[in-house]
Amino acid sequence: MNNNNQLPLTGVRVVDFGQQIAGPATAMTLADLGATVIHIDPPQGPQWNHPANAILNRNKRCLNLDLKTRNGLQQALSLIEQADIVIESFRPGVMQRLGIDFGQLRAERPELITLSVPGFASNDELRREWKATEAVVAATSGAFTDMGFNRVLMGIEPSFSPLPLGSSYATTLAASSVVLALLEREKTGRGDSIEVPVSAALMEGLSYNSYVVEGLPDRYKTMREHEIEYRKANNIKMDLSYDDLQEYLDPFYRTYECADSRKFYCVCPSHRNHAKRALQVLGIYDELVAEGLPDVKDLHQPIAEWEGETSIGVYPLPKKWADIISAKMKKAFLTRTSEEWGVAFGEGQIPGAPHRTTQEWVNNEHTNAAGLIVEVDDPEYGLMKQPGPFTWFEHNAEQMLTPQPRKKVSFDEALAELKSVAQAERVTRPVGNAIQPASGKGWLDGLRVLDLTNVIAGPHSGAFLSRFGAEVIKLDPVTPLYDPLIGTLFSFQTDMGKKKALVDIMTTEGREAFNRLVRSVDLVLINAPSRQMIPLGLDHDSLQAVNPGVLFCRLDCLGGPRPGPKTNYIGYDDIIQANSGIMSRFGGPDTPEEHAHLGTLDVNCGFAAGLGMAVAIYHKLRTGIVSRVRTSLSAATNLAQIPFAFDYEGRAPFDEPSGRNVQGNHELSHFYETSDGWIFLDSDISELNKLSAIEGLEQIVHAECISDYLTTAFKQAVSAYWVDVLHSADIAAAVPNSIETLRDQYSRVADGSVGVDRGSYAFSIHPDHPSGHCLTQIDHYAIRPVEARIKAVSPAESFGHSTREILRSVGYSEIEIESMIERKIAGLAWGREFLPS
Repeated sequence: MNNNNQLPLTGVRVVDFGQQIAGPATAMTLADLGATVIHIDPPQGPQWNHPANAILNRNKRCLNLDLKTRNGLQQALSLIEQADIVIESFRPGVMQRLGIDFGQLRAERPELITLSVPGFASNDELRREWKATEAVVAATSGAFTDMGFNRVLMGIEPSFSPLPLGSSYATTLAASSVVLALLEREKTGRGDSIEVPVSAALMEGLSYNSYVVEGLPDRYKTMREHEIEYRKANNIKMDLSYDDLQEYLDPFYRTYECADSRKFYCVCPSHRNHAKRALQVLGIYDELVAEGLPDVKDLHQPIAEWEGETSIGVYPLPKKWADIISAKMKKAFLTRTSEEWGVAFGEGQIPGAPHRTTQEWVNNEHTNAAGLIVEVDDPEYGLMKQPGPFTWFEHNAEQMLTPQPRKKVSFDEALAELKSVAQAERVTRPVGNAIQPASGKGWLDGLRVLDLTNVIAGPHSGAFLSRFGAEVIKLDPVTPLYDPLIGTLFSFQTDMGKKKALVDIMTTEGREAFNRLVRSVDLVLINAPSRQMIPLGLDHDSLQAVNPGVLFCRLDCLGGPRPGPKTNYIGYDDIIQANSGIMSRFGGPDTPEEHAHLGTLDVNCGFAAGLGMAVAIYHKLRTGIVSRVRTSLSAATNLAQIPFAFDYEGRAPFDEPSGRNVQGNHELSHFYETSDGWIFLDSDISELNKLSAIEGLEQIVHAECISDYLTTAFKQAVSAYWVDVLHSADIAAAVPNSIETLRDQYSRVADGSVGVDRGSYAFSIHPDHPSGHCLTQIDHYAIRPVEARIKAVSPAESFGHSTREILRSVGYSEIEIESMIERKIAGLAWGREFLPS
């Protein structure tokens, strides 16, 4: 195999002790990228007995070892001796008690990289010993309480979702961290000890749901928010039905019924062009203009200065126009099937997609053609459809589309394979006495990035790099494409740590400024479909002509490793939620509902791009090869749906918990009401005897119906009692927290530190935020290396704030800069206010 076709982590050796999802999925991600991975299960097999293990352990050699025996421990240590990376996902301290002490191992071999992925942080004194299942972490972290405006208005709380969001975020974050540690090791010879708590990863993934802007102007509040405030103020019960709720949704951000009685999700708020195109393809634009549909030219003015009452391209629309537009859209959608509308919207470059189930997604023509779904001949399940890779290189993506099935091996075979790979390695890093002391620097200190992205996923990936020391330059158009809700309010999270300039790169002079910036950076980042690359001059040849050696990363909506029928369709998080089955599961097939968490897929797509960029930088340092790295929202949904996104002949029905009234996975993994609130019990049938030893649950083994028995039993005492006695019996349980409660308990005024030393939860309050509002937001604290530095990045600056500084840095004089600003080739702001009032 020539160097160019070799996968980027070829030669990297991993020993994977991970159980459940996050640990094995991290090792699987490394294996997909070419690493040699030995997966170790306990003698009785994996803790999580699920067909998804076939996905999590693909491209791995698997064996069972009993670490509680001298021989099993010695064999494990022999494997570790040949490894670059060791991964575990148990509670803090478990591996050390079993005889595998990461601190001691790294003292003996400072080149080793160790990764721990516990449920709660090792420095979380309250929770670190809890049995931290996916649902317990989610309940504790507010994920089942803050489930969006829909659930509040329907009076449904707590809400349950079977999506393993915590593990999906932890996977991309953890994989990124070990690749960045590999990058640092190439320079210094030193590894690192890293911890990525699933709870902290989940909080970062839900970052757009947890930040609070004090004094947020009314223009940013939706009809649902106004209705919630009205009902609370007037003590009116939250009891809207699903059908009633639809009338509180913006017409450009809701579900419509089509001629085939199937549903279609239209998602084009906040963008003038998308909304107009949608009305035109539906055949109602001219009609609405004739009826007086307003069109405000500058949405970044304060509302008091608008020449109309609202405008196309504004989100949310006022009720009057929302009602007029939605009534016409309802009629129009009934004239074609959901599939026909899917093609019309996709070909018309309008964000929207038909609602489909996960079974349909896994078997869809596009996902299979594009390599978003691949086939693996598993030894247990036969030919199995599985998620494709989560990030890939354009030049050798084909190498990742034929993953090897998991393979059972003996200890001797596993050790021989690691030794063979080690002997073939071309070592380019300092070794032995040449290994340098810990630098205390960021993994990406000195890296310069040009960020051309917008909305959430793309900008989030650029912001992700800044915590490691990268200098990120955000370049936006002089005239904004999005209204201030998406364009500005979301940027408080997505643009942290960046320097921001406004330049019109579609002009000759603006293109020259763009080229100068490209020459000044190591990596260019954009979210856009492939059809835009040549017109923007971002195809490989054009970009390399400007700056030979510059790396490139691209995110999009439906893209995969290969072209597919929908590769160039544009869209957002919500569109993939609808198309991949997340909404049909969350709300129920007949009443689909967006998964309440803003950025559910966007954030992880950003993290996956961060992983891809880390791999590209590492690969270039090792081989000199310049790559273009890719990921997509579609790849991110496959990671979020690992327990469901597969199929094979004879597969059990796709009947995982779905619908808004579902309260758990099954009767022993379920929400139950107590005398003063709720708890989530996350147990199974194997723990019935342990449960029966608890005072108040003695008769559970004799119960005819366990759910009825527990419903009665749990109401006999308060939540705190039940959680205490369940934890004492080592049974997973949690009281559902709200994000508001966590924010109240774990916020501090921003102090220049990042909250890696503060347990599982850490928020910073920015009283002097550049927006003029006090802002509270989660720290960038999920990745916790011992030796590298994680930087507390600065709050997002206003658009154009650094235009002059950035243009000066690439050689423009003050006179040239002022001329460019005067002629609107460059700009200093999108409006008089950062967040328009």
